[in-house]
Amino acid sequence: MNRFSIVALLAAASLSISSSVAAPLGAQTPGAPRGARGSRGRAPRGWQGEMDSTRARELYVSDDFKDLAGCGPNDCEAQTRARLRDDSIFAARSRGVLSFEKVRYKSRADGLEIPAELFGPLDRGSRPHAALVWVHDGIHGHLRPQLYWPFIREAVERGYVVIAPEYRGSTGYGDAFYRKIDYGGWEVDDALSAVDYLRTLPYVDMNRLGVIGWSHGGFIAAHLLFRGDTPFKAGAAIVPVTNLIFRLSDHGPAYTREYAAEERIHGMPFERTCGDTHDKPCIDEYMARSPVFQVANLKVPILVHVATNDCDVFFREDQQMIYTLQALKPDLAETKIYTDPPPGPEGCGHTFSRRVDPQTLERQDTPAQIDSWNRTWAFFEKHLGG
Repeated sequence: MNRFSIVALLAAASLSISSSVAAPLGAQTPGAPRGARGSRGRAPRGWQGEMDSTRARELYVSDDFKDLAGCGPNDCEAQTRARLRDDSIFAARSRGVLSFEKVRYKSRADGLEIPAELFGPLDRGSRPHAALVWVHDGIHGHLRPQLYWPFIREAVERGYVVIAPEYRGSTGYGDAFYRKIDYGGWEVDDALSAVDYLRTLPYVDMNRLGVIGWSHGGFIAAHLLFRGDTPFKAGAAIVPVTNLIFRLSDHGPAYTREYAAEERIHGMPFERTCGDTHDKPCIDEYMARSPVFQVANLKVPILVHVATNDCDVFFREDQQMIYTLQALKPDLAETKIYTDPPPGPEGCGHTFSRRVDPQTLERQDTPAQIDSWNRTWAFFEKHLGG
C-alpha cells in the first residue's frame, strides 16, 4: 500500500466517524424535527419522536468565540498560584545543580509574548551545547516538576540546554492568555519560536536542536517535525495526540466544546465552512491540524512511544500514527508500543514514562519507564550528541 493510500484510508475512517454526529441545532431548519435537514441538506432520516432537550444541550457545540470557556476569576487565580509554586520548585531544585530562569520571547505567529523555562549546565565548557525544546502536556497546562523535573535534570546532566515554552492556552498566565488557545495552529508556532530565543544564546549549537513532548506536547512536537523546513535534527513524541477528527468524535461533545469555538477555527469537522473567515471546509482545517496526515513530510528522525492502556490518548488513536510512520517512513521512525505498562499518576498508561515520586521528585522507575527513557536518550545521543 503506498503512502497516498494510507493517508486516504485514515481520512476516510475519520470522516465516517465525524459525519455520524448530529448537526448543530443552529444548522437545522427551525421548527423541523431532529434529522429533518442536516448541515449539508441531506434527505430526512425519519421522525424519532419528541426532541430530548437535555440530550440536545449535552450534544450542542457552539462555534462562536464568545462561548469559548475561559478559566474564570477563581480558577485563574488558583492556576497562577500553582504555576508560581511550580516555578519556585524548579528554582529551588536547580540551585547548585543547574541553571534555571524564566524567559520570554515573541511568537512568530502574531508577536504574542511567550513565557518559557530555560535550564542549562552550570559549567558551560568551551563547546556549544545541543538543545531540546521541551513541550509540556495539556492543552491548558504548564510545565510541572511533578511530571518532568528528574528528566529535565538528566537532560542537562547529559549536556543539553532545555527550553520549555508555555505556549498560548497554558495555565497560570491569566484568562486572556488561556483563551488564546489555538489547537494545532499558532501554538505550534509559539513552540517553534523558542528556537529564535535559543539563537541568542552563544553557548547553544544551532545545528544540534531537538524537540520532545508528551500528549498534547507530543502533538506539537510531531507537527514541528513534519514541517518541511523544520530546524530540528530529531525529535520524540511520546503518547501523542495524532488525529483531531478522530479525537473529537472519540472524546465527545464535552471535549469538543472546549475547542470548536476557538478564534481561528469556528466549527466542527463536518461543517461546510470554518477557519479565520469561514471560507474553507472544516475538514480541511482539522486535517491540517492533525499530524497523522502530515507524516509524508517527515525528513528527520522521530521516536514515538505509546501505551496500549492509555486512557487519555487512546491506543486506537495512537496506533494510527505508529502504523502510518511504519508504512511511510520506516527508515526515519523509531517506534515502540508498550503493552499495558504500569500506570503513571494520570491517565492510566498515559503517563507510564513520567512516574515521579510527588514528595522526593525522583523517578519511580518501572521496567517500561526505564526502557522508554534509555531508548529516548540513546536516540538523542545518536542524532544530536550529548
